Amino acid sequence: MALLIAMIFVGGTSYAVTRELVYFRAALPGAPSVIGFTPLFPTEPGAEVPSTIFEPGESIQPPTSLTMPTPQPTLMPWDGKERVTVLVMGVDYRDWLAGEGAARSDTMVLLTMDPIAKTAGLLSVPRDLWVAIPGYAHAKINTAHAIGGPTLAVRTVELVIGVPIHYYAVVDFGAFVRFVDELGGVKLDIPYEIKVDPIGDENKILKPGVQTLPGDLALAYARNRSTGEGDFDRARRQQQVIMGIRDRIIDFEMLPTLIEKAPMLYQELVSGVNTNMQLDEAIRLAVLAAQVPDENIRQGVIDTRYVAFGWSPDKLSVLVPYPDKIRVLRDEIFATSGSLGPLAPGNEQERMSLEGASISVQNGSGDPGIAGRTASFLTSQGAAIAEVREAGEGHANTTVIDHVGRPYTVQYLVSLLGIEGRHISYQYDPTFTFDVEVILGDDWAANDNLPTP
Repeated sequence: MALLIAMIFVGGTSYAVTRELVYFRAALPGAPSVIGFTPLFPTEPGAEVPSTIFEPGESIQPPTSLTMPTPQPTLMPWDGKERVTVLVMGVDYRDWLAGEGAARSDTMVLLTMDPIAKTAGLLSVPRDLWVAIPGYAHAKINTAHAIGGPTLAVRTVELVIGVPIHYYAVVDFGAFVRFVDELGGVKLDIPYEIKVDPIGDENKILKPGVQTLPGDLALAYARNRSTGEGDFDRARRQQQVIMGIRDRIIDFEMLPTLIEKAPMLYQELVSGVNTNMQLDEAIRLAVLAAQVPDENIRQGVIDTRYVAFGWSPDKLSVLVPYPDKIRVLRDEIFATSGSLGPLAPGNEQERMSLEGASISVQNGSGDPGIAGRTASFLTSQGAAIAEVREAGEGHANTTVIDHVGRPYTVQYLVSLLGIEGRHISYQYDPTFTFDVEVILGDDWAANDNLPTP
């Protein structure tokens, strides 16, 4: 589990893939992560999460390698003055038990701290997020670690979230349990009765209320994913445990003792932590973290407000990001004041135009002239219409098909044409003649609201 992010707050161990601290000043780089899947549910941000969305026994075959080289972060030391960001990952429990080859990351948590403004933030990234892995095809974000280790995982998260990451730590279960036990447990307010499954023990029931949990129960509490919102609830519990560990150390004034014992703890825990952060760097971050007031710590989870649900090409359930909404959350967590960088510029129409998608407009309705009128209007709005033709068969509902990942074009067409979520299809095929196909149906012909020429 990635819960040893708490060790960064207290001087245990962590990581440093440091590179120049320059925030991205453009839209999130890389191709939008909305291709290669078909919608599972016509959900909107904030919709209830289906209890069956997460399926066990998922394939861990790596995505197909592309010919391009995998970009690598540039290593350089953190100067102690700029904002610092750490990616902490926990390995997948099934892979951890198997002990064969590289494991997927079961959990990803970003920690950021600003040493000047004395602010900090936690952002949980869901493991099923469907993203572009640099040098590879699209896949779940948790496969990046299995393919290329923490370096590729860092680069992937950088491209998705749009912030530089300077340190990483990959932790296992045993290291977390030992560390929490070293603190004498962690005090948590359990909001409702919950069944947990400690490793090696029988299931236990935790009753609601404030209580101090030993390491094994704290881990089991944070690992539970069987409550209403699955992995999203688990991410919130993980952050609760992280903050509980921080509070434990500060309330009991344990930091000086932990720093004194840091070399011993480092030796005990190093086998369970894969990191390139030096001990002195971890202690420096710990001291910095202790100086951040509670009210200056922001927390966020990429949950149902920021993703849609879909199937991957190999029929795995995935979470497809809403890029702009994730950027807003990013700015809330990471920015001391203002935003780190602009969102994609302009309104829906301007973003569609800037994307430059080649569009095929096809008439599947009973109105013989509607395709031409619609294409003419879209052209006047800056769309690149590459083809106007008959669809070849009738369509009751207007449909849009995205072949290469053009989210702003799709968003504009959906808004203009009133297309329902279940009639949006992402069929990844970079060799297809056009980027986006629009098949006009009888519903659009009946409700044509285009301005009269």
